[in-house]
Amino acid sequence: MIHVFSYRDKNYIFDVGSASLHECDTPTADFLKAKELGQDVDITYITDEQIAEILSDVEGLKSAGLLGKDEVKAYPMKSDEVKALCIHICHDCNFRCRYCFADEGAYHSKRESMNLETAKAAVDFLIQNSGKRKVLEMDFFGGEPLMNLDVLKATVAYAKEQGAKAGKKFLFTTTTNALLLNDETIAFFNAEMENVVLSLDGRPEVHDAIRKTVNGKGTYALIIDKIKKFVQLRGDKSYYVRGTFTAKNLDFADDVVFLANEGFDSISMEPVVTDLEDLKLTEEHLPAIEAEYERLCEKYLAMHEAGEGFNFFHFNIDLEGGPCLSKRVSACGAGNEYFSVLPNGDLYPCHQFAADKEFYMGNVWDGITKPQIREKFKNSCLFTREKCGDCFAKFICSGGCNANNYHFCGNIDTPYEMTCAMMKKRIECAMHILAEKKRLKSQENL
Repeated sequence: MIHVFSYRDKNYIFDVGSASLHECDTPTADFLKAKELGQDVDITYITDEQIAEILSDVEGLKSAGLLGKDEVKAYPMKSDEVKALCIHICHDCNFRCRYCFADEGAYHSKRESMNLETAKAAVDFLIQNSGKRKVLEMDFFGGEPLMNLDVLKATVAYAKEQGAKAGKKFLFTTTTNALLLNDETIAFFNAEMENVVLSLDGRPEVHDAIRKTVNGKGTYALIIDKIKKFVQLRGDKSYYVRGTFTAKNLDFADDVVFLANEGFDSISMEPVVTDLEDLKLTEEHLPAIEAEYERLCEKYLAMHEAGEGFNFFHFNIDLEGGPCLSKRVSACGAGNEYFSVLPNGDLYPCHQFAADKEFYMGNVWDGITKPQIREKFKNSCLFTREKCGDCFAKFICSGGCNANNYHFCGNIDTPYEMTCAMMKKRIECAMHILAEKKRLKSQENL
C-alpha cells in the first residue's frame, strides 16, 4: 500500500509496507494517484516520455524493496503481565477547567483522596501481577495529585522499597496543574519522576478563558513562574508542557509558539474532548484545524532552522526505528497491561473509563473480578479495527484511543473519524518535517 500526498508545494510517496518516504515531482504524484490508487486525477498533461521515466523510477524503488512492498505480518504482543498503573491519588482539584473530562476532578462521584493503605495495595497488585517484567510504571493522576502529596511521596517510597525486594524498577510520572508546586516539590519531582506533565494552554488569554480557580479567576499568572522554575531546574530529565485547544482557539499554532518562546522545549497541544457546544470540535472545524497544523509545521521548521527548535509531541514519528511492528499492531494496552486505580482501590481500563460502572474490573485487593472485560481489551488490536485496514497511518497510530472510540462511536474497535483526520494530517506534517530536516542536514554537510 502507498500513500501519495501533497504538502503545500511538495509531493510525497509513503510506502506503508517498508515505511519508506520519498519526495517526488507533481507528474509522478498525479500519475501514482491515478494508476496505483485509482483516484480521479487528470494525467493527460503528462507526456509519454515522463511516464516512461516515472515507470522506470517506480520499478527501481520496487526492486529495492522501497515501494509497493508487502506489509509484514505481525501478531499483537499481548501479555497478561501488568506493566503500569494510573494512580488516581486524588479525585479533587483546585481548578475548575470547563473542558475537564474528569468532571473537574470528581469523576461524577464524590471528591476524595486515596489513603496510603490503598496506595500500598495498588503497588502490591502491580508487583504481584507483573510476571517477569523488570520495569514497572506508575502515573500519579487526578484531579490534582499535589492535593494529596504526602500520600504520593509515601507511595513512591513504598514502591521503590518493595520493587527492590522483588527485583523490579519503578518509573514514576505525575500530571499536575502546577498551582501547588514549590521548591520542595520541584526537588522531589526532579529526584523521583521519570516524567512530569504540566498543564498550560498557551497564551494567557487562552489559558485564563478555560482554566480557572474555584472562585472563577484565571490561573495563568498563578502558575507560569512556577512552571518556568521547574523547567529551569529539571535539567535533561523528561517533561511536557501540555495544552488543550478548543473551538475557541483554532489558531493554536500561536499558543504552541508562545510556549516555545517562553522557554519550554517539550510541548504537547491536544484537541479537546468535550460535549460543551462552544468548545467542542466538529467536522466543520477540520479544514481550519488541518490548515493550522500546516501553519504550525512551518513555524516549527523555521524555529528549528534558526536554532530555536523544540520538541512537539505530535510531530514525533520514527519511520526507521521506534516500537517493533508487533507492539504497533497491539494498539493500546489499557484494560489488559495497564489499569487505572480509583481512590477507593477500584480498577478500570484507563483514566478515561474511570468510574464508568460498565467498565469496573475489580479492585487492588481482589484483583480482576471481571475477566470478560479484560478479554475484550486484550483481544482488541489493529486487526479488529476494520476501518483501519486501508489507512496509511495504521502502523503509526495503532488504531486510535480506546476511550475516544468508545465514547464517540460506542465501540473500542471503531475509530472516531474526527480524531483519525487530525492524526493523518499531523503525520503528513511530521513526514514533511523529516524530509526537510534531512534536506537541511545535507546542506550543512556540503
